[in-house]
Amino acid sequence: MRRERALKIVLVLVGLLFTALVYPLVLFVKQEPALAMMLSLYVTLGIFLLLASSNPSANRSLIAFTAWSSFAHAAVMGLQAFRNLIPRGELIGVAVLIVIGVALIALAPAKSIDRVLAAVV
Repeated sequence: MRRERALKIVLVLVGLLFTALVYPLVLFVKQEPALAMMLSLYVTLGIFLLLASSNPSANRSLIAFTAWSSFAHAAVMGLQAFRNLIPRGELIGVAVLIVIGVALIALAPAKSIDRVLAAVV
């Protein structure tokens, strides 16, 4: 019960964080179109995470996608920072994405035995 409540809190916090990216999205539309495009994906994901917080068990794949895509994004950003393609200050974002991924994987709802049995039968 505590784990599900913690997951709901994490989903709301991450959902709000990602949805808040709508502000920089609006600012970067003309200046940095590629960044604006990426931010639009995060804003959309944030909205769906907020919706998923009401029933995390039914949204396991969305939670897994958010966690693993956070790891992938962190890996790319980390590599870019160490190769001096982006400023080293971006490593803060890497840390945030890793924390998000770890929290979501650690709190992810287990597969329901009913779903496992239905897939087998």
